[in-house]
Amino acid sequence: MIVGFAPEGGRLRSVGEPLGDLEGLVWIDLLNPTADEETTLEAQLGVDIPTREEMQRLEVSGRLYKEDEAIVLTATLPARTDSDDLLMAPVAFVIVGGKLVTVRYHEPRVFKTFPQRATQTNLGCITGETVLVALLEATVDRMTDILERAEEEVDAISRAIFRSDQPKSASRDLMNTLQLIGRKGDLCSNIQVALLSLQRLSGFFSQVLADAADGKELRGRVRTLERYLASLSDHSSFVSQKVTFLLDATLGMINIEQSNIIKIFSIAAGVFLPPTLIASIYGMNFVFMPELKWQYGYLFAGVLMLASAVLPFWYFKRRGWL
Repeated sequence: MIVGFAPEGGRLRSVGEPLGDLEGLVWIDLLNPTADEETTLEAQLGVDIPTREEMQRLEVSGRLYKEDEAIVLTATLPARTDSDDLLMAPVAFVIVGGKLVTVRYHEPRVFKTFPQRATQTNLGCITGETVLVALLEATVDRMTDILERAEEEVDAISRAIFRSDQPKSASRDLMNTLQLIGRKGDLCSNIQVALLSLQRLSGFFSQVLADAADGKELRGRVRTLERYLASLSDHSSFVSQKVTFLLDATLGMINIEQSNIIKIFSIAAGVFLPPTLIASIYGMNFVFMPELKWQYGYLFAGVLMLASAVLPFWYFKRRGWL
């Protein structure tokens, strides 16, 4: 699917048939493009559109490069950010002939919200470069929202774990808490990956704008974006450290619960050991045992076993072991 946008007083206007009028477009967005769509667009723009395999290259030189008059930038962006099940995939930004071409195979939310805002507000989208900077700013704002939501949810988990009226029993569902913490950890790590790719992209784009004669203003915005990305990266690291702390605390509580269970079994074994010993003695088949012919021998043995069980229990209770 191809969607085109034309500039209109600093705003963007959606164009129904983008391939029919590329001259008036400033942004061309490709979502899951077919081979025919890529070939047609490459022929009209005179540039190679990165394929999905090329966008997934790990080396930086394969993600950020300049080819003839085109600039190709690739960043890893998250989708499905309203849940913890993020989908991380690369998005390519190609600037050629004053136009911005975006190629993606998933749907980050910013590609829905940004066009809606750009059609209603004057964001200065008159060239491909200005559209890219505005789109990157909107992406960073979206990443900020995701990170703030993650921090609020991590704080909620922290309050639930360390609440003062938490019952001291093994009935707490610590397994669900562990799973929740694990999902928040994955979320923070994915956000850090996205922020790192955006930092690399903005640094490379800043150098490209430094060589352009009219790129001074845009370069200032990109530098501001770089500083904001650095602060977001620090914020993400802080949230990740808090997630790690909560993980350690939850594992520690699970160990405490397990220790309490083992302690109960150990005390139960200690309580029932003396009665077992007495029952074993009186269960031996000896011919000579004075209590066998005693009228109150059975009662005596029963009281002795009961006392041998109650006394250790009372002692453990007094020492605070129970």
